Amino acid sequence: MSTKDWLEKDYYKVLGVSKDAKPEEIKKAFRKLARENHPDQHPGDKEAEKRFKEISEANSVLSDAKKRQEYDEQRSLFGGGGGFRFPRGGGQPGGFGGGAGANVNVEDLFRNATGDSNIGDLFGNLFGQGTTRRTSSQRGPRRGQDIEGEATIDFAQSVEGVTVSMQTVSDAPCTACHGTGARAGTVPRVCPTCQGSGMVTGESGGVFGISEVCSDCRGRGLIVDDPCPHCHGSGREMSAKTMQVRIPAGVTDGQKIRIKGKGGAGENGGAAGDLYVLVHVRPDKLFGRKGDNLTLTAPVLFTEAALGADIQVPTLQGQTIRLRIPEGTPNGRTFRVRGKGVSKKDGSHGDLLVTVEVQVPGQLNSEAREALEQYRAAASASDPRASLFGG
Repeated sequence: MSTKDWLEKDYYKVLGVSKDAKPEEIKKAFRKLARENHPDQHPGDKEAEKRFKEISEANSVLSDAKKRQEYDEQRSLFGGGGGFRFPRGGGQPGGFGGGAGANVNVEDLFRNATGDSNIGDLFGNLFGQGTTRRTSSQRGPRRGQDIEGEATIDFAQSVEGVTVSMQTVSDAPCTACHGTGARAGTVPRVCPTCQGSGMVTGESGGVFGISEVCSDCRGRGLIVDDPCPHCHGSGREMSAKTMQVRIPAGVTDGQKIRIKGKGGAGENGGAAGDLYVLVHVRPDKLFGRKGDNLTLTAPVLFTEAALGADIQVPTLQGQTIRLRIPEGTPNGRTFRVRGKGVSKKDGSHGDLLVTVEVQVPGQLNSEAREALEQYRAAASASDPRASLFGG
């Protein structure tokens, strides 16, 4: 059982007993919970099986006097949940002092928790700046920087997706020194101050040391005595490259998409950064967009709306489809053409929403006027504005 488990798990809470519970209470609580959660009582119940294991684990620690003492000491030292504290006078946590807590050997407690009495190593493991790291000459991998770019595409391309060519500029290893920062024929040396870690730990006057970037190597861990004349010792340079980037179907204007691994190159075997592309979409003369659906306004004649008609409308894919306008269609009615909209991630498509716009003739010849006058007389329509006056 790991020390991490002892610090994170509250075995008293698992068994439902207090921290000063007597062995008889612990035994009684365990037997009761074990009967209630035994796998034989709940066949196939994974949760019951998990609870039974937790109960058994808690009992194995709390029913053993020696294990229970070590468990209590470690949780007291680390605050019962990973928070570090020392005992002090009167048994109160927070510092050193006399009283009930003064006889606790801090070195022994650390040995119980880690199996190693080196307090400095434990602090280093906790905060990532321990003795091992300070004396290591190995520089870890560093992820490359993220870069940004912009792409402008047509409306149809945003609906169906498109591959575009982009030129990006990013930080990359120097081609002259291959990233070492040293002149060709020479190599950098390990920084003697930080031993290659790039960090040094100073004394703060308290229990913990303060880690900071090494001032001699500026965090690189290496000293360059004869700098590369091309990159001036930095080992990096700006590099321009052209790449093919896939803009997915359904992208919207102003959307930023992430292309993983297409950013700046990493250092010391680190992964490349990501490319973030800000997409601009040119508007279309005919089509608009509403979510996964395309929108289109189709003009119709007054007679077509009144009498009904079959009209032809275009699609974004270049095809034409026939749309049936029933008689008596009012201005602004929207019709749905399924499957002619935006491509979705699952391969399906949205719909095309066609809104009719009834056209009123601006001028009438004598025959058309006479025909409309006859229509008005024959229709004997009621006043459509009567409702405005309470009629």
